[in-house]
Amino acid sequence: MVERSTAAVDVASTSGEEKPLSAEAGGATADGVSDGHDDRDTTTEPEADTEAEAEAATGQDPAEQAPAPEDGADAEEATEAAQDTDGEAGETEAPPAPPEPDTTPAVSSAPATASTPSAQPAPPRELHSGHKLAQRYRLEECVTRLDGFSSWRAVDEKLRRAVGVHLLPADHPRARPALAAARSAALLGDPRFVQVLDAVEDDDLVYIVHEWLPDATPLTELLLAGPLTAHEAYQLVTQLAQALAAAHREGLAHLRITPASVLRTGSGQYRVRGLAVSAALRGVASDHPQRADTEAIGALLYAALTARWPYEEDAYGLGGVGALADTLVAPDQVRAGVHRGLSELAMRALVNDGATASRQEKPCATPEELAKAVAVLPRIRPPEPTFSTPPAYRRTGRPYGPGGAAQPGAGGPTGRTAPPPPTPPALPGRTGKALKWGVSALLIAALGLGSWQVADTLMNRDTHTDRPPAQTEDKPDPDPVSNAPIKIVDGKDFDPSGDGSENPESVPKVFDGDPESFWYTRNYYGQPDFGNLKPGVGVILDLGKSQEISSVKVRFDGETSAELLAAPKDTDTMPSTYEAFRKLADDTGQRLDHTAKKPVTTRYVLVWLTKLPLATDGNYRGRITDVRISG
Repeated sequence: MVERSTAAVDVASTSGEEKPLSAEAGGATADGVSDGHDDRDTTTEPEADTEAEAEAATGQDPAEQAPAPEDGADAEEATEAAQDTDGEAGETEAPPAPPEPDTTPAVSSAPATASTPSAQPAPPRELHSGHKLAQRYRLEECVTRLDGFSSWRAVDEKLRRAVGVHLLPADHPRARPALAAARSAALLGDPRFVQVLDAVEDDDLVYIVHEWLPDATPLTELLLAGPLTAHEAYQLVTQLAQALAAAHREGLAHLRITPASVLRTGSGQYRVRGLAVSAALRGVASDHPQRADTEAIGALLYAALTARWPYEEDAYGLGGVGALADTLVAPDQVRAGVHRGLSELAMRALVNDGATASRQEKPCATPEELAKAVAVLPRIRPPEPTFSTPPAYRRTGRPYGPGGAAQPGAGGPTGRTAPPPPTPPALPGRTGKALKWGVSALLIAALGLGSWQVADTLMNRDTHTDRPPAQTEDKPDPDPVSNAPIKIVDGKDFDPSGDGSENPESVPKVFDGDPESFWYTRNYYGQPDFGNLKPGVGVILDLGKSQEISSVKVRFDGETSAELLAAPKDTDTMPSTYEAFRKLADDTGQRLDHTAKKPVTTRYVLVWLTKLPLATDGNYRGRITDVRISG
């Protein structure tokens, strides 16, 4: 048994002033502590004295008694139907316990909430489905409406992809902190987090655009199906600890990590949404952001091992473990068969007052310490696949006959091995012998015929090779353009999304004539389509002047989906947009070859990658080893 720690959360100033979101600035925003509101609640928050009276009367945070959503939809069903990428849509349960420890031995597992400014923001501009922001982002569905801001599923009509959008009035007291948090998170550029794509203040409106991952599953849904396997829980804590450690090194904290803010992609990668932004939108802050995020990861690991929430209250569809003499029960004491190493690791992350599950290892107070503790554990491998045996071939228990009916007298329920099925009797007498001789004769005849055909083929081949060379020299060259190579004078990496370069120093290796050298993309996580961050990247090759090209041969390292495009013949400067090129061919594999029926005149050729192969380190990365162009 281990003692539960008390966590104190800073209360946001009621004057509307927000603490800085950067940990380096001395007040990173806090997650792991929820404000207790249903994100679809459209009511305004009560005044500070009203909250105190309600809490004194009921013993419960009045924010947890928020009225039902406007549209009447159940919040958990809304979470399954629509995905708010800051992890807030549909949260109706109690949040995790506050992360900051107290020096007092007496503790309470009830979560503390950060109050919001008492000044009410101006009513937001009335927006509806179909409204466009910046003539680009078309709003589709409102998934959250809370505290004067709203979150939407939208469509980026320029790049033809789904995105998420947070909207709030420019005079909202949290508009500036949210805008600053979004821009800081966008600069991090770590694909383990759901990426911020745009953060804009437009007249009286502030909007933050982020990724939308329709094929990812929130951890909330995974836990509702039961505990995760030891391997899955190991992957969860490993990836979350490493991701948050990287964010804190850049001065960013999440501070609202919950099961709804963690997504698992189809490839098994975990991605975290709402970094810094989620806490800024709700005015949550902490004096100890690293400890807050670490305890939140520990709570997720606890829930993954037990399918129970490690506090008194039920939350996120999971039952709480309850208060047992102010102690927190270790996961391996809640559920049989829990991996002991992971159980102790969850307790080290959850309990930050010096007490641990084993009382031998010190607690983990930062994501960096937690990541190092995970690395010390022996690697947990995935479970071996199991294959079910059809009933008719089961070797233990009562054997089954045709139609699944048990065979009486052929064995009992004691687990003794069932006898093998009886062998059908041989054909009797002369009939059986005649059939055997007939089959043997047919086999001999077939072997003779096959041998004759093989010999005839070999003789014909020898005859063809004896022909004089003059008869073969007149055959046309199967590759008539291979003798007219066009020199590539320059190249440039191409990423029209503008979020960073793609190793420009390696581009010359594409056309250096060495198939062992290569240009490679950045690492992407989760999915082969660049982690769903962008439509593609590539390399633009400069031929020096407009020339007629008839053949292009591209070689890749790994199974790659790519397109081959050419700029118009009158283009004298290197294009900067994908739309400036015309597609010539596309294919998937380790090569992309194109032979034009009619030569194409161009100066610039674009090799555009759309799906990347999986590298040995578990990331997705593309490589172009060689490009040859002929005229």
